[in-house]
Amino acid sequence: MKRVLTAVALVPVVLLILFKAPNWFYSGFIGLIAVLAVHEYFGIAYRYQQKLHAYIIEVAIGLYFLGHCIHGINAFGIENLGNGFERWAFDATSVRVLPLLLVVIGMFLWQMREVLPAAAFSYFGFAYLAYTLGEISLVGHHENGRVMVFVFLVVVWSGDIFAYYFGRAFGSHKLAETISPKKTWEGAIASTVGAIFVSVILFRYIHPIGTTLVKLHALPSQSLLYTDIRLYAPPWQLAAAFGFLVNIAAQLGDLAESALKRGADIKDSGTLLPGHGGLLDRIDAMLFAAPVLWFFDLSLYKALIHQP
Repeated sequence: MKRVLTAVALVPVVLLILFKAPNWFYSGFIGLIAVLAVHEYFGIAYRYQQKLHAYIIEVAIGLYFLGHCIHGINAFGIENLGNGFERWAFDATSVRVLPLLLVVIGMFLWQMREVLPAAAFSYFGFAYLAYTLGEISLVGHHENGRVMVFVFLVVVWSGDIFAYYFGRAFGSHKLAETISPKKTWEGAIASTVGAIFVSVILFRYIHPIGTTLVKLHALPSQSLLYTDIRLYAPPWQLAAAFGFLVNIAAQLGDLAESALKRGADIKDSGTLLPGHGGLLDRIDAMLFAAPVLWFFDLSLYKALIHQP
């Protein structure tokens, strides 16, 4: 019951922010999730490695998403100051700087045998949460990107629901018993089939969904008569491929976090969400699936589907 009540409380909040929040608040909310989730990640990582740069990574993630928040802002008489800061924040926290900085700090703080593991475990937390959730943040800044994020979330959630209920009812063949004993092949297959079906249906009606959101003032209109929001349905094969790839990536993300927890000998990443465990337990599937959303939105959907 706690699991259902928590979901009922959280889903409307997520959808409200997705469709009504300005870009700075939308990215700031995702950044807050990333900081809280990486804090839970370090709770797991401390079981593997005692010396870690937890606070530095948390600050780095905050800086990274601050760049997203102020994108496009003009201030102090400087045009596109926000864009410049965003590029600087990305460079400062990317592989160009941050991992090397962690090594330098570690070699002055701890024994030499701790330097590399501390930097590696710590920077993985940044890549695991900042870059993946950052893709969801940035897609939301694109034209009609919030609709794409909405489709993405529903596909991920539906796959989880199909796996949970179908697996409980019919599951008998273990999927990866040493990683997650409760997961079954039956649940995994139902999850994939369900996600593909939901993806095809959502994309089939993507234009009326977008038009309805415009009328609800959840999306900006590009036509006084709401006749054209520059959002079109892809071929069903492409929609099915999106659902398939998102679902497979999501299931791998779920298993990956389970493997991290099992290696650390803990059940949940935290206690923030009653009935669900920690925040990381709820977003683990999205972390691996986010790159699919990113490449689909940039490389396929915009290139093949948007019409003049």
